[in-house]
Amino acid sequence: MTRVLHTGDTHIGYRQYHTPERREDFLSAFRQVADDAVEMDVDAVVHAGDLFHDRRPGLVDLLGTVDILETLDSAGIPFLAIVGNHETKRDAQWLDLFETMGLATRLGDEPVPVGETAFYGLDFVPRNQRDDLEYEFATHDCEHAALVSHGLFEPLVPDYGNVEWDIEAVLEASNIDFDAVLLGDEHAATKQEVADTWVTYCGSTERTSASERDDRGYNLVTFDGAVRISRRGIKTRPFVFVDLELGATEGFNYVRDRLLEYDLDDAVVRVTLDGDGEDVSPARIESFATDEGALVARVTDNRTIDVDADAPDIAFADPDKAARERVRELGLSEMGRQLDETVRDGEIADSNLSDEIERRVESALEDGGLEDIAGTAADADTGDNGEAGDSGATTGSESERADGKTGPSDTGDAGETGDARTEAESNESSQTQETDGQPAENGQSSMEEYL
Repeated sequence: MTRVLHTGDTHIGYRQYHTPERREDFLSAFRQVADDAVEMDVDAVVHAGDLFHDRRPGLVDLLGTVDILETLDSAGIPFLAIVGNHETKRDAQWLDLFETMGLATRLGDEPVPVGETAFYGLDFVPRNQRDDLEYEFATHDCEHAALVSHGLFEPLVPDYGNVEWDIEAVLEASNIDFDAVLLGDEHAATKQEVADTWVTYCGSTERTSASERDDRGYNLVTFDGAVRISRRGIKTRPFVFVDLELGATEGFNYVRDRLLEYDLDDAVVRVTLDGDGEDVSPARIESFATDEGALVARVTDNRTIDVDADAPDIAFADPDKAARERVRELGLSEMGRQLDETVRDGEIADSNLSDEIERRVESALEDGGLEDIAGTAADADTGDNGEAGDSGATTGSESERADGKTGPSDTGDAGETGDARTEAESNESSQTQETDGQPAENGQSSMEEYL
C-alpha cells in the first residue's frame, strides 16, 4: 500500500491585497500541510505545481519554504514535485535548487518509486507547445503508476472559454497505464474517473480570489489494489462573504447592519451588492468593516449603471463581464490579457500602475517574451510561459537542465501565470496574480540574485 498527500497551488509569496499578513498566510498554509503529513506519517508529499506565486520569490519566502521542506526531510517523508506556470523560469528552477539540497525530488519521465507506486511528472506546458509532446515515459515494475501534472485539463475544469488540455488524450497517448493523475492549477478540488483512471485536482491551500469560497485543503491518495481519494481541510484565515440584494430604499445603513451579523475580526471581507438600492460608497463600507476588525475589505457593486441620456442607451449589469468578453474578441496574447486585468482589477494603486506595467513588460522583454506580447488570438489564453521545464513528456528540441537532464526548449516569457481569468468570473479558480517577480521586501534580495 502507498499513501501520499497530494497538494499544490500553495502560491507562497503572494502578498494578496498588498498585506504582509496575507503573504504569511500562504506560507502558514503550506506549513500546516507539512505538519499534517508528518502527523499522519504519509509515504510522500506530492506537490502538483505553483509552489511559489511567481518566479522571483523573496528570500523570506525561500527560507520559510526550506524550513518546511527540512521538516519533511527530518521525518523521512519525500517531497515529490513538478513546476507550475507561476514559478517557472527560463533556466534552472527553484525546485532544482531544493533537489540539490536533498530536500525535494523533481518528477519527470523517469519513475520515482514510493512503495509500490511509480510517480512521474509533467511540468506545465504552454498550449502552443503541447502538440509536440509525445508522452513517452520510462517503464517501471511497480504495482501502480501515477502522473503528476499542472494545467487546466478537460473534462474536469469549468468552461472558461479556453481550449483546455485534454486529459483523456494524454492518457491514450501515454505508453504508461496510469492508475491516477494528480493535478494542480485549478484551485477548486475535484475528482473524476476518465478512461478508467482517477483524475483529481487537490485545490489550492489558500484563497487567491474572491470566487474561491470553499474550504481549503488537500487530498490523501491511497494506492492499494484500487485508488482511493479522500479530502482533508486545513485552517485558513476566515473570508466573510456578504452578498446583498438591496431594495429600493436600502443603502449604507442596511449594508452596515448586515455586516454586524458576522464576526469580522481579522477576516477578509468581500461584499457584493445587487438590486436597486441607493448609491453606496464602497470606500465607506470598506472603512466600516476594517474599523470593526477586518484585515481587509473589498466591495463589488454589480448594480446596473445607466449612462447619460445623451449617450447611447447602454446599461451593463456586469461591466467586468462585458469587458472580458470584448477582450476575448480582440484576440490579445496572454501577456496582453494579464496587463488588461492588472489595469482593471483595482488592486494596484493608480499612482503605481504605470510603473508596474512598465516593469512587467521589461521583465517579459528581458526573458525573450516579445513574441508573446505581440501575441496572436491562437495563444490568447494559454498563459504561455514559453517553457515546459523538465516535463515528463518530450518535445522535438531540448535544452540542458542544471542537473544535466534535458527538458523542452524555452521559448517565451517565463513570468506569465497560465490563465487570464478574473475574480469576477463566478466559476473561476485561477491564480490571481500580484506581480511577475515581486520585489523582496525591506531591502532584501531574492536568492536568485545570489545564484
